[in-house]
Amino acid sequence: MNWKTEWKKLALIAGVFLAFFYLPVESERLRQSVIEALYLTKWYAREHVLLCLIPAFFIAGAIAVFISQASVMKYMGAGANKILAYGVASVSGSILAVCSCTVLPLFSGIHKMGAGLGPATAFLYSGPAINVLAIVLTARILGTELGIARAVGAVLFSVVIGVLMHLIFRKEEAAKVAAQQAMPKEDVKRPLWQNAMYFASMVGILVFANWGKPLENEGLWMAIYSMKWVATSIFALGLGAMLVMWFEMAWWKIVLAAVPTAGLAIVFPEQPMVAFAAATIGLSAFTSTDKGETSAWFESSWGFAKQILPLLLFGVLIAGALLGRVGHEGLIPSEWVASAVGGNSLHANFFASFAGAFMYFATLTEVPILQGLIGNGMGKGPALALLLAGPALSLPNMLVIRSVLGTKKTVVFVSLVIVMATISGMLFGILFG
Repeated sequence: MNWKTEWKKLALIAGVFLAFFYLPVESERLRQSVIEALYLTKWYAREHVLLCLIPAFFIAGAIAVFISQASVMKYMGAGANKILAYGVASVSGSILAVCSCTVLPLFSGIHKMGAGLGPATAFLYSGPAINVLAIVLTARILGTELGIARAVGAVLFSVVIGVLMHLIFRKEEAAKVAAQQAMPKEDVKRPLWQNAMYFASMVGILVFANWGKPLENEGLWMAIYSMKWVATSIFALGLGAMLVMWFEMAWWKIVLAAVPTAGLAIVFPEQPMVAFAAATIGLSAFTSTDKGETSAWFESSWGFAKQILPLLLFGVLIAGALLGRVGHEGLIPSEWVASAVGGNSLHANFFASFAGAFMYFATLTEVPILQGLIGNGMGKGPALALLLAGPALSLPNMLVIRSVLGTKKTVVFVSLVIVMATISGMLFGILFG
């Protein structure tokens, strides 16, 4: 018997026993934190899994199956032109405008296909951070100075963090370049423009299905919002047509998926997620039972879902228990957070960066949260620090990044975001505080 191993098991059992023995179940805050964890996870499942994550899983699976490694390595590989690679990474993120969780399947896909660590992490940061709608909302509600600082800071962060990750792990990147150069060239089955249109249709579905309602009931953004499901349907029809024409999928399968979707959209016009769910089930059923490329597409998408979704839901559950929802209390009192981010001290900026990095922000929710904190005395510097660290990171996000990059690289990436956000907040507070 290995007593060293057995003692570890005994210590674990004793620790769990003591935790439950002294569990303060009579504490109202503990009970409230459990409710908040369940509420946040329920909200996340309703608002993000179907409309955000599932389209992202399909896009990630398509990257792994339909995009050649040669293409990824040409534009974002470890040996690619650095200006081109980081330019593509940052621009791609700004176009998608996704949250810190939705970007993860896409990041996993390009990393798996051979993207360099620097461009991949630049994309990982830029996706949720360089959100045009969020930046406009920040400027209108929190002030022009903060909006401009957020936009400039996010763009610079995505590039600087990517470059630093590349330099810190340059030995591994050099080995990756050598391995990629030795790989044989792949045959391209279809022209680039067909793949581009195919991916554009899926990105269009992702973007328009998640288009949020603007504050004002008129103007361009409201006009787009009012037509979001029409635009989503057009992109979905385009995707179906391309699957038949270019991916050799039987036309009757697309029809069988489209008819119930259209019927549910007519019967339940006020609940578009019902039709969206039907379309998702139909696409999954027919691609999983198909042969060739489309079957491989589903298998790859399902692989990403199995890897990422459990970690995300577990992370959201823990984040809800600790911090609660907007306007509700978790285990950590909101007064602690508000009192720790006042002024423009190093401590306030670091705390804002650190707390923001572990909190979960759905797209655009960081603005009303900050509005409340600023009303309670939060300084301008810590506000910017939280804006630069919060939307790009979260506890669920970190758990998934670790499963892709490993513990060491994840710690470095998170640390870079927190340190740079802290420094940026300090400088902004000195100049405009």
